[in-house]
Amino acid sequence: MLVTQQPVFRKFWHAVMPLTELANGPKPFRLLGEDIVLFIDAGGQPAALRDRCCHRTAKLSKGWCVDAEGQACGQGAIQCGYHGWTYDRSGQVIRIPQYEAERKISPEYRTTAYRCTARYGYAWVALEEPIADIPAIPEFDDPGYRTIFQFYEEWQTSPMRALENSFDNSHFSFVHRATFGVAASPKPSKYELVENEGGFYAETIIEAANPVKFHAISGVTDAITTRHMRNAYFLPFSRRLDIEYPSGVRHIIINCFTPIDDGRMQLCQWLFRNDTEADCTAQMLIDFDEAVTREDKDILESTDPDALVDTRRRGVEYSMESDRPGMLIRKHLMQLLAKHGEAEVYRGMSSGTIPIAKAA
Repeated sequence: MLVTQQPVFRKFWHAVMPLTELANGPKPFRLLGEDIVLFIDAGGQPAALRDRCCHRTAKLSKGWCVDAEGQACGQGAIQCGYHGWTYDRSGQVIRIPQYEAERKISPEYRTTAYRCTARYGYAWVALEEPIADIPAIPEFDDPGYRTIFQFYEEWQTSPMRALENSFDNSHFSFVHRATFGVAASPKPSKYELVENEGGFYAETIIEAANPVKFHAISGVTDAITTRHMRNAYFLPFSRRLDIEYPSGVRHIIINCFTPIDDGRMQLCQWLFRNDTEADCTAQMLIDFDEAVTREDKDILESTDPDALVDTRRRGVEYSMESDRPGMLIRKHLMQLLAKHGEAEVYRGMSSGTIPIAKAA
């Protein structure tokens, strides 16, 4: 599936950038193949515009924020770095330095503005009117949990590949053999799966290696421990993994796999823990999850990002029983496409596309 060719994904909120990234001025981002610029407006809220000045097409991300007097500042309107044309969060040009102060600016002088909001420490963007809310993260405001912003990085793969991997129990003994994988237990545990309108919930218990260096992570000292995994998928490209160890420690990971273009995504990862810094330092938790995440990244970047979604296309990819969560992700994505009059678009497809009416 080529995500940039599926218009429905433009109608969802995507985690685009930590708000801390915008503290020193505008930043560029590519979302679903669209070049945008993010900045903090005069009211302290994130804003997103097309990264293109309507004067001579320079990138607005080469500019800076200015206050009402046109002076450079940390937040405000965004000023183009080429000729100084200045835009508010609606995309309207509000100041042209070469004009006299009283001269009116044409309302046609504008660039495209996108819906942008702040939530959970991130700027979220929807390229079109969103059809679903941002998934809830109740732990973010729960004093019983601490929030650790773990990863914000580009991967050379697609959200579909990252999603199916995050629900795949059969790769642990192989991809994660150097971290928590148990080589002697290659057969995956069975998921209990419950579907809902926006995705599904998947629950299972797995064995996990627990060497001495991981004891503070798990809160137990057994060489092999268990992880009670409560995993949830949210359309289109988000997941929640709630890991509970026998010690009662909860290790809750939230991922948004934000589509940059057809071959790249941005990994956004939050971690929530119900222990304290004295129990296990944030840096230790970041280092642990980074080691695990590097293993996933290495193998996923070797896959074809144009992942099969419409399973009626035979002979492209083959599956086994433990791939059921990944097949459910495909089912929900196909239902979403069909609901909005779309079929899967993939590399090299002919003009004769699969009839939408028969979509799974």
